[in-house]
Amino acid sequence: QVQLVESGGGLVQPGGSLRLSCAASGFTFSTYGMSWYRQAPGKERELVAVITRTGGNTNYADSVKGRFTISRDNAKNTMYLQMNSLKPEDTAVYYCKTRIWANDYWGQGTQVTVSS
Repeated sequence: QVQLVESGGGLVQPGGSLRLSCAASGFTFSTYGMSWYRQAPGKERELVAVITRTGGNTNYADSVKGRFTISRDNAKNTMYLQMNSLKPEDTAVYYCKTRIWANDYWGQGTQVTVSS
């Protein structure tokens, strides 16, 4: 079955960096676009970044543009989110997602906390 497993979250100081990973299994990873979402306490889940199946096209939320970079390695069935210049408002649970035949599949999430 489709499985997405995020890792790489943690506690980081403002201005710091983290790299999240999303390991995929149970489907042909290179065939599908992927995305990162996040959900802060008391807020709705929001789209952070998307990447096409080949990685040739990406798109970002305005709030992370210029600081975050989404990428993928189809040989490793893994997607990444490099997060630089982190701010306290980036604190959230980060999820990876894919859509297969109109069904959305989510990982369990990884917590990112930006605090001094």
